[in-house]
Amino acid sequence: MRLTSRKLAGMTAFLLAGAALAPCGMALADEPVLQTEESDIIKLSPVTPHRILVQDPVGHHAKDGRVYVVDADQGKLLGMVQAAYNGNVVQDPKGRAFYVAETVWSRGNRGDRADLLATYDPQTLEITNDEVLPGRALVTPKKNDLTISSDGSRIYVYDMVPTNAVHVVDTTTHKVAMNVGLPGCALTYPWGKDGFTSICADGSLANVSIGAEKADITHTKPFFDPEKDAVFEHSPSRSADGKTWFISYSGLVYPATLSATTTIDKPWSIQEAAGMKAATNADSPFTVTWRPGGWQLAAMHHASGRLYVAMHQGTFWTHKVSGTEIWELDVAKHKLLRRIKLPRPSSMVGVTQDASPQLFTNDEAGDFFIWDLKTGKIAHTMKHLGDDLYFTTALGD
Repeated sequence: MRLTSRKLAGMTAFLLAGAALAPCGMALADEPVLQTEESDIIKLSPVTPHRILVQDPVGHHAKDGRVYVVDADQGKLLGMVQAAYNGNVVQDPKGRAFYVAETVWSRGNRGDRADLLATYDPQTLEITNDEVLPGRALVTPKKNDLTISSDGSRIYVYDMVPTNAVHVVDTTTHKVAMNVGLPGCALTYPWGKDGFTSICADGSLANVSIGAEKADITHTKPFFDPEKDAVFEHSPSRSADGKTWFISYSGLVYPATLSATTTIDKPWSIQEAAGMKAATNADSPFTVTWRPGGWQLAAMHHASGRLYVAMHQGTFWTHKVSGTEIWELDVAKHKLLRRIKLPRPSSMVGVTQDASPQLFTNDEAGDFFIWDLKTGKIAHTMKHLGDDLYFTTALGD
């Protein structure tokens, strides 16, 4: 298309006019006022019996362990804290704090090792103290690696250097007040505010009474044969009075009252409580029957005297197999009350300690199931809460 001189003149005038108006139009618009970004912290409500902690060591990439804070009434994740490599968590009996024991290395997967005990505010999830521990804490997610006294004044950390031992940490000063050597014994089962018990390799127990300057240690006679029918480390225990129910691989329950002078009652059989024949031990390992198994395989609701055990069908050496049912047992009457069939096998069972208790199970996919124990029905399913849900902790555990 040919442009005449008149058309060119008109276009030029139009462009000049637009260029002249543009700055004026921009000047009329207000410049945006940029706001300074400020961080804040949302404060959670106080801890309740149905607010629980769920430990996840994230087995596929275990340096990235974590602890989830869960509102079990709503089936809602409230927050999360890191738990490094195979950490452990314990909660103050009154919900005033929770503690995470963890191990880190200065160069990620190597270098100088540090064993830490972090104290968390349960409402802000902020670290209020971060203590470096001496020795070498056992890094495996077991409830009895890290425990707390009934009044919350002492924390017990199982240690392996220079020998089997337990760090006693004062929760007021956050300092190691004592290191108790326990050669041949492991883990801690607290009783009262001044003592704990450990399991020993010969099938006996070591009872530790903590004084102002030293610890006194007594030993029981062996009560189980570790070669034929060992007891699970994850057997449920109550720190307030030392009541403990040691469960063996075959399904025997040894009621015990832990103290400086621990007493152990005659065992009874879970299978016989269900009207079955007692399960065989390692002397006859290939007999298939219902047996306890999993990781955190049992939980006790103390007020009602109800014991909840993850059970599966298998031979003797299947003690790590997840449960397909949860059996509810009356520990006073040695009687099976109910069998709860699970939607998927669970390696753990947890329970709250209030008058309306909730039960917790998991599955291999990391789903978390919250059960109403009165109805025996699932109240909430939290899809893929984590990768490897190992155990729960609630007030009064």
